[in-house]
Amino acid sequence: MTGIICAMNVEVQGLIKKMESSETKTVAGATFYCGKIKGKDVVCTECGVGKVNAAMTAQIMIDLYHPDVIINSGVAGSLSREVSIGDIVISKDCVQHDMDTTQMGDPKGLIWFANEKRIDLPADETTAQKLFDACSDLIDTKVIMGRIASGDTFVADREQRLGIGEIFEAVSCEMEGAAVGQVCYRNEVPFAILRCISDDIDENEVMSFDKFCAIAAEKSIKAIENYLAL
Repeated sequence: MTGIICAMNVEVQGLIKKMESSETKTVAGATFYCGKIKGKDVVCTECGVGKVNAAMTAQIMIDLYHPDVIINSGVAGSLSREVSIGDIVISKDCVQHDMDTTQMGDPKGLIWFANEKRIDLPADETTAQKLFDACSDLIDTKVIMGRIASGDTFVADREQRLGIGEIFEAVSCEMEGAAVGQVCYRNEVPFAILRCISDDIDENEVMSFDKFCAIAAEKSIKAIENYLAL
């Protein structure tokens, strides 16, 4: 079974329409939709904004449905001139840019587990490559694989974005992916993140965010549908 954790409700609704049949279960306020897409078992849900919501949703999904892999999708901001509005970033790995114990002598982003410490949370290479391949027929869309930085802050300031990009060598930032990644990493569940760039490093505004989200959802839904067909 493939688990899909979406940042946007419009993505969930689009995926439900693709399901042959669906059953629902609501736990801790999150509704999980389970069915088949392209003949493959799928469970999807909207996690809400931020790392705690994303982590909670990922753990519930793992406990209830035992997915073979989890994909997190949504929108992200660019940290690099390598990607612009409408492009797609697939995670090579992810980090939490707002983890900060530097006053204790640690590098920024270091995550303390009970039995280890690390900064990067590696995405599953096979899943990431399949997602990359699944985006090949998206029109006028550049697709790259790179590091995604997550944090409980909507990063709008250009200099702050450039700083995060430089410190972590990341290409995009958002608010959920690395939390999903952390839960999957500790549960030994393969994961990958797919994000559509909603605003670039030069803060160009070409359309309303709501309108862009609809376009981004179309891209992510098509990519996931292609992924499931592979």
